[in-house]
Formats: sequence, structure tokens, C-alpha cells
Amino acid sequence: MAAPFLSTANTFISSNLSSSSTSSPSSSCSSPPLFFPHKHSKTAQVTLCKAVKEPISLPKDPIFLPKRGFCLSLATAFVLTVTGANLGGLGANAAILEADDDVELLEKVKRDKQKRIERQGVIRSSTKETAYLQDLVYKLSKVGQAIENNDLVVASLVLGKNTEADWIQKANTAFTKLSSRPEEKAEVDTFNSSIAKLISSVINNDMESSKIAFVSSASAFEKWTTLTGLVYQLKGL
Repeated sequence: MAAPFLSTANTFISSNLSSSSTSSPSSSCSSPPLFFPHKHSKTAQVTLCKAVKEPISLPKDPIFLPKRGFCLSLATAFVLTVTGANLGGLGANAAILEADDDVELLEKVKRDKQKRIERQGVIRSSTKETAYLQDLVYKLSKVGQAIENNDLVVASLVLGKNTEADWIQKANTAFTKLSSRPEEKAEVDTFNSSIAKLISSVINNDMESSKIAFVSSASAFEKWTTLTGLVYQLKGL
């Protein structure tokens, strides 16, 4: 088993020596490269070239992590752990809040639906008030046609002399019964002020003001019917 091992060593040492002689000019050889006596001799003498090289400088002190850096590393790891736990808690809280929002939204939808059902019930039972409002639609339609034809005389006959006209009083009776929200009552106020201005403009034969007042009163009434849901109950809108 000695011959193969020595052959491998011979190859390794020869390659090292050749690289050393090439890279370092300070190398010197004091004897023949290798000499292997007969395998039956009792001793084997090997003389190697002595290569003079620069000693490899190793750090005197071992490499270590400074105490301050080690403490900072531990602190960072702790902060990340705590932050992760807090983020997990925030995520759970956000999920709870989102669930609460969903429940609140669902409750609001239910309340709105119940209000619409109640409103429809009031409208169905208010046949007389619905008839008053239907007459209002016809009156406004006739006034609009008269103004479009520049015929303020016909418009005046339909409107009456003032806001005490029977059809206006009946319309306000319906407004009072079927208006429950502030925005609905606000449109009623706009309608009444616009109708008063329309009557005054027609009596004064002011065509331009009559047109503006008519558009304002008709728009207010249309918005009111949309808010109350009567827009689908009345014809001619």
C-alpha cells in the first residue's frame, strides 16, 4: 500500500514545488527533488527542497463580535418579535372593527328598508292626498304649455290670483302629510315660494320672470316626489 500513497504524495509535492519556484524567487533547492530507495531497504530517506517563503501572518487576536454589537443584535431581534406580535394584534383588531362595520351597515340597510315599506304603506292609504298631487301635476302642465305659447292670460286663469287657490291649499295638505324628512320639507318650501313668485310674475305680465319661476317650482316638486317615492305613483312626471 506504500507505493500508491508515495506516488500520490510525489505528484502533490512536485506541483507545490513547481508553483513555489515560479511564484517566489527566494526559493532554493539543497538536494535532488526526490529519492526513493529500493522497496526492500529498511529505511527510506527523502530529501526535500527547502523553500524560503514569507511567513503567513495570522491575526494575533481571535475574531469576535463586540459586546455592543451583540447587545444591539439582541435588542433588534426582541423589537422585531414584539412588533410582529403587535402587528398580529392590530390585524385582529382591524378584523373585529371590520366585522362591526359590516353589522352596522346591515342594520342600516334593514332600517332603510323598513322605512321604505312604511312609506309605501302611507302612500297607499293616502288616496285623497295622492289625488290632490295628481291635480297639481295637471295644473303645472297647463301653466307650462301656456307660458311656452307666450299666453300669460291662460296661465293666470289656471294659477289663480294668489297662493290661497284651492288646488295649492290641497297640494300643501298632501305635502304636510307625506313629508317626514327635512330635505323633503325643504323642497316643499322651495315649491311654495316659487309658486308665489310665478303667480306674481304672470299677473305682472313678466314673461322672463314667469319662465324662471315656473322652472323653479316644477323642479322643486319633481325633487320632492323623488324623495318621497311618489314619482312612480303620479302620472305625467
